[in-house]
Amino acid sequence: MEIIAIANQKGGVGKTTTAVNLTASLAAKRKRVLLIDLDPQGNATTGTGLDKNDLALTMADVLLDGVSLQEAIVTSPAGFDVIGTNRELAGIDITLMGQTNSHELLKTAMTQLVTDQANGQKKPYDYIIMDCAPSLNLLTINALVATDGVIIPMQCEYYALEGLADLSQTIERLTELNPKLYIRGVVRTLFDARNTLARDVSAELQTHFGDIMYKTHIPRNIRLAEAPAHGMPVIAYDRWSKGSRAYLKLAAEVIEQSRGK
Repeated sequence: MEIIAIANQKGGVGKTTTAVNLTASLAAKRKRVLLIDLDPQGNATTGTGLDKNDLALTMADVLLDGVSLQEAIVTSPAGFDVIGTNRELAGIDITLMGQTNSHELLKTAMTQLVTDQANGQKKPYDYIIMDCAPSLNLLTINALVATDGVIIPMQCEYYALEGLADLSQTIERLTELNPKLYIRGVVRTLFDARNTLARDVSAELQTHFGDIMYKTHIPRNIRLAEAPAHGMPVIAYDRWSKGSRAYLKLAAEVIEQSRGK
């Protein structure tokens, strides 16, 4: 089982879109996947067709009340497992302030999930994908402490480049808490090859990150933008759209990375 955090401290870079559609694409390739929504806005939850305000248990119950991850899992209309989130998770930093090992709550819950699945003789997940909030709050730190690697969605523009530098430094500092933490890959999102700045930033990224740049880039695509309004991953909304095909290619790259370990 590989645990992957989708993270970027900058908002609007396609982070949640990547979390939902990478999960759906891995599931389409017959991988058993769990999506965990760690953003109090709950957009990843609604993007899979779930009503975030109608969930019996959410990540708030896991992190604040000690409910197990296994208990909070639901199967989404999209066909893969999800642990959803809503606004109940907002303000967790204040609620947990001063609590011992508050940054390891999710890591502890992940360890328990492995034990629960083993005891229940259920086939473990191939991947757990976590959608992080666009900030370095306690939720994001929990994800980075619990993860095996980080995928960074990156829009090819100047300010996003600055944000990537900040996140890289954050990841380096957090290796003290999680020695396994590393950048699994950088994926270019909202990419328009006709845009000179996008091409220039893409070339700079390639020079700086080299082998950890995914070959797949996610294009600006109207179907990708429309799908969340229908509560669907793009592969369910329009399988043959450019956005859907791009995320299927990204999923293939992620699987290939796993084989190369």
